[in-house]
Amino acid sequence: MAKAAKQAAVVLPVEGRRNVLVTSALPYVNNVPHLGNIIGCSPRTTTASVYKRWRPTKIRRVTVAVVKSASRSAAARAELDRAAAMAKAAKEAAVVLPVEGRRNVLVTSALPYVNNVPHLGNIIGCVLSGDAFARYCRLRGHNVLYVCGTDEYGTATETKAMEEGCSPREICDKYHAIHKEVYEWFDISFDIFGRTSSPQQTEVCQGIFLKLLENNWLSENTMQQVCGSTPCVRDTDHLFLELPLLREKLEKYIDETSVAGSWSQNAIHATNAWLKEGLKPRCITRDLKWGVPVPHEKYKDKVFYVWFDAPIGYISITSCYTPEWEKWWKNPENVELYQFMGKDNVPFHTVMFPSTLLGTGENWTLMKTISVTEYLNYESGKFSKTKGIGVFGNDAKSTNIPPEVWRYYLLTNRPEASDTLFTWTDLQAKCNNELLNNLGNFINRVLSFIAKPEETGYGSVVPDSPDVDSHTLTQSLAETIGKLIDQYIDAMDKVKIKHGLKIVMAISSEGNAYLQESQFWKLYKQDLGSCATVMKTSVGLVYLLACLLEPFMPTFSRDVLQQLNLCPQEHLSFCDEKGEIEKAKRPWDLIPSGHRIGKPAPLFKGLENDAVKGLREKFAGSQAERKLRTQVAAKLEATNI
Repeated sequence: MAKAAKQAAVVLPVEGRRNVLVTSALPYVNNVPHLGNIIGCSPRTTTASVYKRWRPTKIRRVTVAVVKSASRSAAARAELDRAAAMAKAAKEAAVVLPVEGRRNVLVTSALPYVNNVPHLGNIIGCVLSGDAFARYCRLRGHNVLYVCGTDEYGTATETKAMEEGCSPREICDKYHAIHKEVYEWFDISFDIFGRTSSPQQTEVCQGIFLKLLENNWLSENTMQQVCGSTPCVRDTDHLFLELPLLREKLEKYIDETSVAGSWSQNAIHATNAWLKEGLKPRCITRDLKWGVPVPHEKYKDKVFYVWFDAPIGYISITSCYTPEWEKWWKNPENVELYQFMGKDNVPFHTVMFPSTLLGTGENWTLMKTISVTEYLNYESGKFSKTKGIGVFGNDAKSTNIPPEVWRYYLLTNRPEASDTLFTWTDLQAKCNNELLNNLGNFINRVLSFIAKPEETGYGSVVPDSPDVDSHTLTQSLAETIGKLIDQYIDAMDKVKIKHGLKIVMAISSEGNAYLQESQFWKLYKQDLGSCATVMKTSVGLVYLLACLLEPFMPTFSRDVLQQLNLCPQEHLSFCDEKGEIEKAKRPWDLIPSGHRIGKPAPLFKGLENDAVKGLREKFAGSQAERKLRTQVAAKLEATNI
């Protein structure tokens, strides 16, 4: 299917772009080509192919040596292997850096702790929301870097290590891998998913500390704490960040940025509450072993407090991604920083972290926009990592519900302004009514009709629509779709992700209503011209929906493009070369006449009552209670009771 899609996707010169026509020598038809022929000129393996595959990278010119002797098959095979290795290396080396003249967007999501598996509330609160926005920005043609990683230092890690009888490093390795696997299953498109227990974290964190020390924003104070295997209270000296002295700089930043960056109201309220209480010196050191060591002779046996070093992790993880990390993090004139998190993290990102960076006196890229979620509650209670209540990331895989359905449900239920509730009944309703009956039904009706044989359909070929401008129903639809697209852009630009998704589903509903009102099945027999207009417009809407929904359901979008016989890497865009969206408001122009679509297939499956009942029972109670139920059931089965 992918091969057929590539063959059917016609490429024509585009004004304003560099248009490259590549040829390879035409092979004779008097024999089967050997490896020497293949490496010498085949369009699958030579400069033509390598150049095309490497276009996204900064490599501008690639040459592949021609094997001159047919007898040198081993050399030819080695050359093929080398070319494949070079192509792989080139792909891995395609580092995203800010580009002058383009909108450069740096996206972060709050770094999850490594003391447990993330539950669905964690996923929608940070990484999934950030992913939807990063994907949207890429879809608009912006230059995007999406950064996240695991927060690995601090007391929580040491405690978890003691619980599991291993070292903090082993705990970090274990749970970093678990988090990474969960996010990969949810199709989160990080450019890098790193970790804070790295040499780069130590280097960046200590560098910032030394700048604060040099600029006299730190003070010393004595605290009492419980120490020793036999608990006793002892005095211990610590370093503090003087937030009161930084207040003027901080308030100026907040006043300007919260308006310009359209901060969410819950972020503004949480920040103002902290400021109203009055800023106090904040301790930045701890008497622990697992953390970034303090580069100061007096405090060499201490580490930095996790609240101080964790946000610096965004920077250090970027430095693991590229040695040119400062082009992202010390470039406020050309980079916009968007940060995603749950409401508990707000003060650390609107007060602590900016104060830390402002105190260095350096030209840091400070947060422009913060997007904050409230709590996603579970059935009659709350998600809880501590108690193990709710559906966790690794549990979602065991439900046999595709990640696209999970992504859709979580994003449409995103707690943007107030707490929302996860229930299995609601998940079933949204899957069956919104995905299956609305979106899936529209796409399948359109593609199935076009795919019918020519006596009853169009033989899988998109028809022409010369009379579209005079087709009243279609023009009325276009006007409505145009307004909805404008609303979608406005919502997503303002990081109102839940509303953006709702608008796209409204476009799908408009498509269903358009099909129903047109009665295309009758038009095919009575007015072929009008039927062709309806079908060409509708297949354009199918493509438009695949584009607009890619930030929310990327696998769904890829599946739709496959059924349209289009290559996702080359065709997923509703903007023109200049980033304009006007073409999207003329859906009949999105898929050319004569284009041959692929084979239609259902995109979603319904959730049955029995399955939902089973899932509700399976995930009732805490993880410990579920484990006990499983063990009891296994014993009963073993004893044939």
